[in-house]
Amino acid sequence: MTDLRSTDRFSDRVADYVRFRPDYPRALVGWLHEQGVRPDWSVADIGAGTGISSKLFLDAGHRVTGVEPNASMRAAAEQWLGTEGRFRSHDGTAEATGLADGSVDLIIAGQAFHWFDKEKVRTEFTRVLSDRGLVAVFWNTRRLIGTPFLEGYERLLHEYGIDYVSVAGRYADDEAMARWFGHGYRGMASFPHGQKLDYEGLLGRTMSSSYMPKPGHPNHEPLLFALRSLFDATQDGDTIDFDYDTRIFAGHPDA
Repeated sequence: MTDLRSTDRFSDRVADYVRFRPDYPRALVGWLHEQGVRPDWSVADIGAGTGISSKLFLDAGHRVTGVEPNASMRAAAEQWLGTEGRFRSHDGTAEATGLADGSVDLIIAGQAFHWFDKEKVRTEFTRVLSDRGLVAVFWNTRRLIGTPFLEGYERLLHEYGIDYVSVAGRYADDEAMARWFGHGYRGMASFPHGQKLDYEGLLGRTMSSSYMPKPGHPNHEPLLFALRSLFDATQDGDTIDFDYDTRIFAGHPDA
């Protein structure tokens, strides 16, 4: 989608994205295998970014094509995964992948689905999928409550984030995802996940988010002060727990 510059808004955050973004729990792949996905199924990682979700499925034995329109992020994925013979990188968007008809057994979209045009990708995914194919959409949902750090961090994002509310509001709820899949919906699962971060890690994780102000923005310095204060007030052993729930939805979307 073109609003909020979805294909280029991470270009100047790639280094932080590579170092500090969370991965996904391996249980996610196990759950998909319980749904009938086999290790010999070919995978297309749509909106692959720097390759975080691609790596998860490569480690599980799949062949993976990472489809990513942002050149900087695509280059980072190629640098990380390019020596893996079962990985290839492809320049394309979710709505126009450039992949052949019926060429993919499993389409995955990790932490990217909220940027897609939901109607256009349903048509594109259906075109690309093999007859046995499935789509799996998943993302890490940051917990908003439960600890002083999590609650303070959410307040910080509202105060200093540039378009945080607009981006956060794009994530679909369970009912919306079930409607998107239609009659082909298989179900969903949720897995606890998290990162233990020192201050450098917290700063990098924060600045990897596209809605956080970069140096030169009037909110940047106040953000750094507030983030340091929050870390100092809530750290335990010089780290904080950045907690998530990883949510996954699977099925074959109605055309």
